[in-house]
Amino acid sequence: MNSAQIIIQIIIALVAIACAIPGTFLVLRKMSLISDAISHSILLGIVIGFFIVEDIASPLLIVLAALAGIVTVILVEYIQKTGLVKEDTAIGLVFPALFSIGVILIAKNANDVHLDIDSVMVGDLSFAPFDLLQINCIEGVPDSCINLGPKAIWVIGTILVITLTLLITFFKELKVSTFDAGLAAALGFSPIIMHYGLMTVSSITIVGAFDAVGPILVVALMIAPAATAYLMTKDLKKMLMLSCFLGVFAAISGYWLAHVLDASIAGSMTTVLAILFLLVYEPIITSALVSISIAIAFFFYQYYQELLVHGVNFEHLPLGEKIHTVFSKFILLDFIYCIGMAVSLAGFLIYILPKRGVIYGYYKVQQQKTEIMLLVFLLHIRNHEEESERHVKHLNEHINWQRLRSKTIVDLALKNNMVTIDDSIISLTDKGEEFTEKAIDYIITNKDAEIEEMKDDFFLFRG
Repeated sequence: MNSAQIIIQIIIALVAIACAIPGTFLVLRKMSLISDAISHSILLGIVIGFFIVEDIASPLLIVLAALAGIVTVILVEYIQKTGLVKEDTAIGLVFPALFSIGVILIAKNANDVHLDIDSVMVGDLSFAPFDLLQINCIEGVPDSCINLGPKAIWVIGTILVITLTLLITFFKELKVSTFDAGLAAALGFSPIIMHYGLMTVSSITIVGAFDAVGPILVVALMIAPAATAYLMTKDLKKMLMLSCFLGVFAAISGYWLAHVLDASIAGSMTTVLAILFLLVYEPIITSALVSISIAIAFFFYQYYQELLVHGVNFEHLPLGEKIHTVFSKFILLDFIYCIGMAVSLAGFLIYILPKRGVIYGYYKVQQQKTEIMLLVFLLHIRNHEEESERHVKHLNEHINWQRLRSKTIVDLALKNNMVTIDDSIISLTDKGEEFTEKAIDYIITNKDAEIEEMKDDFFLFRG
């Protein structure tokens, strides 16, 4: 590993952490798309700043780019508050307009400047170690500059320190305003200040990372780790730490994947981020597909090297024939090994991730069916005073259940102390009456989340 590779990994790790912190709050506030809008609209601020100072290294560019991001947020919210369009539509209207104005200004006033579209849109980390921060340079005197190292490390490092300082200082205010803006206002916190403060930090972070990694990877690093962490925990502090860890892991893994495949660094990192999200969202299927792909790639590479050793010339073959030539060497045992590897990993994940596995899913569905039947049973008892309607032996006739199902539901109600049986006549207890009343209220008001919490309070035994 050479020094350039180490520097690239340091830069991308700093970018991942700096993006994960504001990204977590954007995901929680359901404002993920705003990061994409800011990452494009800041081009207008950069162009205006360049026309003013004519120096792409000037700090004014960062200031004006951040202001362009804030203007984007203000315009989006202004259009949304009119009530004529929703937030996603407002974002789709604002950022293409600002981005297009920036492109027009470049075309009209800087048409002779060469713009590398790949570097602008995707970013090129390969050159980041060579973009150095130099000070005290004397014009006309070679080697007079003091070299402070890669500029990206200083820029992103400074932004990260500021972001961490603000996070630690205003963590409580950010947390309250994110989850309950009304409560924040009642406690004396200004949700508006917190909102625009978060947007400012997001804008500055995107601007700082724009030159090194490009807007697409910035958006991926800001949203994907936070979205993945959100599926793993409901604790804000843990979510922040998980977002940072997942971002760094995906960035480093993506870099080495690009190194092995000789592919785009940004593309490889984004691919790893997508795989991590899918592994958490649907671990069984994704792990099986990934393990099959890895196994096939491993055998493919082995056979490819073997064919090269035996003098097979691939240089003039079309891509399809190259792949066919290598795959023709595969034997049945290779495919059995790939499938076996996938099944083993999927089975292992079913064991270690029961709450995401098919076994748990089947059990959860059956449990919910039983709980619904229990509620139907309690409603039936509550709505009928006639003893014939509440007789144990006649229950399956009146609710149209099989006898075994009727006995199971009655036993569950007894275990939860929701009914009593006196001379084969079923009656609701005070607990059963209270549960039924609340359940009816929640069903009428359609408060699904609250009825789940209510069941946790009432059910000592679940179906």
